[in-house]
Amino acid sequence: MKLRLRVLVAVSILTLGVTGAGVETRAESANAGAATRGCPPAQIFATDNTAIITDPADPRLKTRLTRFDHEVRGIIHANGARPGPSNLLNGLFWSRELEKTTYERSREFDVGHVSPDGLRHIAGVIRKRYHQESVLTFRCLARISPATDAVEIQASGVSPTALRDALLADPEARDELGGGSVTLDGRLILVAPVADLPVAKKLTQALGVDWDTAQVRYGDEEFVS
Repeated sequence: MKLRLRVLVAVSILTLGVTGAGVETRAESANAGAATRGCPPAQIFATDNTAIITDPADPRLKTRLTRFDHEVRGIIHANGARPGPSNLLNGLFWSRELEKTTYERSREFDVGHVSPDGLRHIAGVIRKRYHQESVLTFRCLARISPATDAVEIQASGVSPTALRDALLADPEARDELGGGSVTLDGRLILVAPVADLPVAKKLTQALGVDWDTAQVRYGDEEFVS
């Protein structure tokens, strides 16, 4: 079962000293310029959990992933990039196989000085070390960039319970989006294909969010597996 962990990742033009690292072109950097103002240089959302958790009261969902945070920041640094802050997340995902909501604690890692290939490499290292099926990356790009195929939505005032209830009430959102994440201070983070933006907008509004206050970023998502 594939849990769609949603991750926001942007890139810089600095070459990484890792196997397979590439260089972002000047055109890509220019395209991302004004459109990505406010985006972290890069982000990776990841977890060390390998269990399927269906009980929202499961004590494993209380972990702060402190050691995982330290280890992943070390991986980022060891592969030539610059680790930034990380945020603890509550992830909720719909399992078609179980026909239930599943839950997961994860972290959002900001990463600086990383190329697209370097980011892919780091995500692959994290995936292998923590036995994950995949790690999602998202490069923050201009809306008109040829590489743009996804959106990342952030909105304040959302609880995990509200997100769960909204997903249960909207079969289309469950099937198309798979789920989303909420920070401990109630900020929704939802990444979806551009084609599913209307579905994501509908779900966000069902959560009581004024769409005019939501932040929508465009970019390129990739599941590194």
